[in-house]
Amino acid sequence: MRTVGRRKKKLIVALHFQFSNQAGWECATCRKAGLETKRRCGWIARALETPERVVWARNNAATTICPRSFITAQSMAWLEEYLVRRKLGQRGIDGLGAREVEAFLILEHELTQANGGTTAAAAPRGRNV
Repeated sequence: MRTVGRRKKKLIVALHFQFSNQAGWECATCRKAGLETKRRCGWIARALETPERVVWARNNAATTICPRSFITAQSMAWLEEYLVRRKLGQRGIDGLGAREVEAFLILEHELTQANGGTTAAAAPRGRNV
């Protein structure tokens, strides 16, 4: 697993989490089961005081904090816009800001890697950990 910058990592985790089985990561269910400390929920201060360890991983993305609390709204917005633009066949960068272009290039690279180096056409393959 490679080391990446914080903003880039959140975007990569958002991509892989979007295509994973999210059923076990619902906040209410997790808290009811008492898993917020074990999964290091980022919204609960005492949970973040526990020793760091990987709590979620898929393909080459991993996080030591619950992915629900780790992923930002901005990362989800970029991911959703990227997927809609791909679906509609909009590949140009006209009208996009530099951060959006960077985010879209990161997402394209991740999808290509997840699909074995071929241009990504669907959800990334892989198994959940």
